[in-house]
Amino acid sequence: MVQKFQSAVRVYKYPFELVMMAYERRFPKCPQMPIVLDCEVMEDEETEGGARRETKRRCKLAVDAPYLFKKLIGLDFVFFIQHNSLDMKARTLNIEATNETFASRIEIFERCRYYAHPENPSWTCFDQSATLDIKNFFGFEHSMEKMGMKQYTQTTLKGKEIIEYFINQLKEEGITHVPRWTSVDADDSDTVNPDTINLQTSGPSLKKEDSASLDDEYISKNLGEMTPLQESKLVELEAMLKEKNEYQTPDHQMICRFLRARDFNVEKSYQMLQDSLKWRQENDIDRILQLYKPPTVVTKHFPGGWHHRDRDGRPLYVLRLGHMDVKGLLKSIGEEGLLRLTLHICEEGLQLMRDATKELEKPVSNWCLLVDLEGLSMRHLWRPGVKALLNIIETVEKNYPETMGRVLIVRAPRVFPILWTLISTFIDENTRSKFLFYGGQNCLHPDDGLERYLPSEIIPDFLGGPSATGFPTNGFGMISTNFYTRCYTLSCNCTLIHEGGLVPKSSYRTAGLESGGSGEEVTLHPHHDMYKAVDLKANQFFELVIKNDDPKSVLTWDFDVLNVDVYFTVFRTMETIIQTGDLYSSVFDGVNLEEGKTYFKEEPTLLCRHRESVQGSHVMTTAGTYILQWTCSPSTEKVAHLMYHYEILSSANYKGSMTSLQSGFSALSVASSCQSR
Repeated sequence: MVQKFQSAVRVYKYPFELVMMAYERRFPKCPQMPIVLDCEVMEDEETEGGARRETKRRCKLAVDAPYLFKKLIGLDFVFFIQHNSLDMKARTLNIEATNETFASRIEIFERCRYYAHPENPSWTCFDQSATLDIKNFFGFEHSMEKMGMKQYTQTTLKGKEIIEYFINQLKEEGITHVPRWTSVDADDSDTVNPDTINLQTSGPSLKKEDSASLDDEYISKNLGEMTPLQESKLVELEAMLKEKNEYQTPDHQMICRFLRARDFNVEKSYQMLQDSLKWRQENDIDRILQLYKPPTVVTKHFPGGWHHRDRDGRPLYVLRLGHMDVKGLLKSIGEEGLLRLTLHICEEGLQLMRDATKELEKPVSNWCLLVDLEGLSMRHLWRPGVKALLNIIETVEKNYPETMGRVLIVRAPRVFPILWTLISTFIDENTRSKFLFYGGQNCLHPDDGLERYLPSEIIPDFLGGPSATGFPTNGFGMISTNFYTRCYTLSCNCTLIHEGGLVPKSSYRTAGLESGGSGEEVTLHPHHDMYKAVDLKANQFFELVIKNDDPKSVLTWDFDVLNVDVYFTVFRTMETIIQTGDLYSSVFDGVNLEEGKTYFKEEPTLLCRHRESVQGSHVMTTAGTYILQWTCSPSTEKVAHLMYHYEILSSANYKGSMTSLQSGFSALSVASSCQSR
């Protein structure tokens, strides 16, 4: 098994010559590295007038392992051979170290490099890489691998600390500069004033966008805390992308997100990132912020927008999902239009994160989502809408991993557990752990309410806070100038967050036509592939007989009515039901069936008018047979066209609170058949 390690570039804000003097002081041993017991110089040769120096050392290291393990292998210390190649003219030091002990069983190879900063010659860079190849180690290969990873992490963390310690020691001794090496016959143009190389260095600071390397300061300011092993994986994946990738190499923030999404597994992260880069190119995502223009129906009826930042500096997006007409938006702009809108929001979020990172001078790698569910009802469970939502979630999970820092769900109604059951299994487990729920109307509390995560002054007014989420006017229909002042001082990128509401049918796309049972042409359902259709004439019945052996499962339905009004009812019985196929008779017309005794009306009859859509659900608290019944009005000569879909959520998959759900709409309440018109 071969393990590879690669550290990010470390930057010392001191000149190379001073760093080299500090480096020499760590031999033969130093208190910061107690694992190094001794270092013996085996060879030491200077050439080219002192410009080059080759040094070979044999280092004795203590075995950092449990006592029992050391007894089993019979060793308390091991030996390593270190080769140093110092070039004072080029201002580089290359170090290679290999193990001498157990060389036939384990191959350890470490390479380190000190070199003058390519953009600021008064600074010094350091990078480190290593490979660990365990061939055979008495059956302890896995333990050796873990110890190797631990040792690499420890030495990487200690390395910079040691150099800083000895530089401070030199400073205390009055040594603040070391002359650069010059040849004996060098002319004045080759000489450097030693006073320009000292602890008080000047020159341009390292800018990541101009540098091909990572450094610890850049990581701290832009990527956040990372272990040396994680930094190694970042460097490895970036190198792999530059070598193999046919697309433009993404920035480090993006690479880090994909690494975290795959637990820093380089191969899996590379494949996921490759797929995403291909998707971005095929869909022209890099230009979506410049090219996308929201349709009028979106600007007027989509209830979402960016609104300030949370307490951690994350951009905050507010979505009033309960006020959103999912069906109306889908019928107006289609699933592709809704997806394009979502992708535009995601790209805005990435840009706002970059802006926040720059402005706050700390890494902001994800955003916060505030979802208001007031008004959520069964109409939001419209099956094509749920399907579109799942498709959008899948696309976002694949291409924008680790961008959701926190999701605040407020004013969740009792119907929410059903929707959560449908969508939660499609959300990454790590993302689900970031959801926080507030079910009551009052979600303001400094300890455990919204104010714990959002500054009180930016909490939207519809949640009891002082902050308006849209553009306030001055009474004459013009945007108030105070709005711009407030947004500027709070670093806000507010957009108009509309109240939402029903999308007018005049905004719907024109669909194709198909023939109804009467020979008349009716509008083709835009999601007809998910639905079944039936035509009903006057006094005809259409009944779905559903046998239920899973108490506390949830029966959901969704149907559209065209041409003629129909009546809809839900029944339950324990009797055996026989369907004759006669549309003019009900299954309850049989012998020995009597309402209230042998069968029961679970939901009161609902009159569903022409062009209405109905969504609803019912908790099947007991086993038995449930019947969904539609019947056409007796006083019509037209044919009713019914498009329907139903689904059963098993009690095992239904993760919500059944008590809460049942109290939301009782078995005898029409509330469970909330309509969306």
